[in-house]
Amino acid sequence: MHSAEIKAALQAYAGEIGIDQIGFASADPFVELKERLVRHRELGYESGFEEPDLKKRTEPTETIPAAKSIIAIALAYPSKMPHPPRSKEGEYRGIFARASWGTDYHHVLRAKLEKLQQKLLELVPVATSEIMVDTGVLSDRAVAERAGIGWSGKNTSILSPHLGSWIYLGEMVTDIYLPPDQPVTQSCGECTACMDACPTGALVQPGQLNAQACIAYLTQTKGFLAEQYREKLGNRLYGCDTCQVVCPINRKVNFTHQEAFTPDVEEVKPLLKPLLTMSNRQFKNRFGHMAGSWRGKKPLQRNTIIALAHFKDHSSIPLLQQLLQEDPRPVIRGTSAWALGKIGGESAMEALQLAQVSEEDEEVCAEIAQALIRLEKESSHREEKENVTFG
Repeated sequence: MHSAEIKAALQAYAGEIGIDQIGFASADPFVELKERLVRHRELGYESGFEEPDLKKRTEPTETIPAAKSIIAIALAYPSKMPHPPRSKEGEYRGIFARASWGTDYHHVLRAKLEKLQQKLLELVPVATSEIMVDTGVLSDRAVAERAGIGWSGKNTSILSPHLGSWIYLGEMVTDIYLPPDQPVTQSCGECTACMDACPTGALVQPGQLNAQACIAYLTQTKGFLAEQYREKLGNRLYGCDTCQVVCPINRKVNFTHQEAFTPDVEEVKPLLKPLLTMSNRQFKNRFGHMAGSWRGKKPLQRNTIIALAHFKDHSSIPLLQQLLQEDPRPVIRGTSAWALGKIGGESAMEALQLAQVSEEDEEVCAEIAQALIRLEKESSHREEKENVTFG
């Protein structure tokens, strides 16, 4: 078969198996990307989740020595939740970012790409190929941009003219030549809505993200969250959608045809307090199929505690006190101390004072001390105001 015929057959088959967009790119080195990644590393903007070998990230022949083409795909996912449950006093809820709605997209995209891979082998039995979805060595976004899926936005997301940025990306490197598509010429223009809205200023300039300050990254870390970011977290349990929500390209975009990504509202907007008493098995049974569970329950429980502080949920004080006194993980005890300090009140102060007597971990002790200082200052201010009012 001629290369153009192979490409046309793959395009037709992609539509049959529910791939929303497919594009084809050369397997030439990503020279400009490599230069950007070097600067990115020098500035300390990497998350640490990336493939550390920049050559592997930018040279497809490191994956397949005879690589000639890359096939990029995109699947659209929903941006709106049907009938979302609302928080109410004593029953506050957290939120998972849209990239964790429904079944883990890694599995869904890989299944689509495996079907596409089999189709390629039917067309060209001698073809060699390798599939990548997010955790592969290549940059999904750089491949998608070259393959004409969309353009790289100022928020670093790929913006498809047809689907917006609510898309999952994957690719397949192959040693078969397939005519490449043209990159999209559309751009963000003068719009800076995403940069202006970023809660932590992580979008340091158009197209450059300081991952170390990005809430989507921070929600996935396992250690203590720096205090400067705790207030910014709100009730986010996993990920952050702010820069995509405010994007004008995404206005009124909501694709719901991929059933695998349909959210269970009780899973993606769960009650907070029950998350803190789950066993590992219960956590896996309830959230294990979601992309947001990949780091385990500890980061999500830490984020849950921060969310309870965000809501100043006084009904959570007994539970936070129990965690502070009994949980074996310093991060959970320390974050509970911080939350008690934010929620405030006499019972919170008593819980902190009691824990201070027996706590031995230095970081947790520091969190308890800071929380007590905060509460003592607030108590002092209240007394001063009462004296002025009734004096």
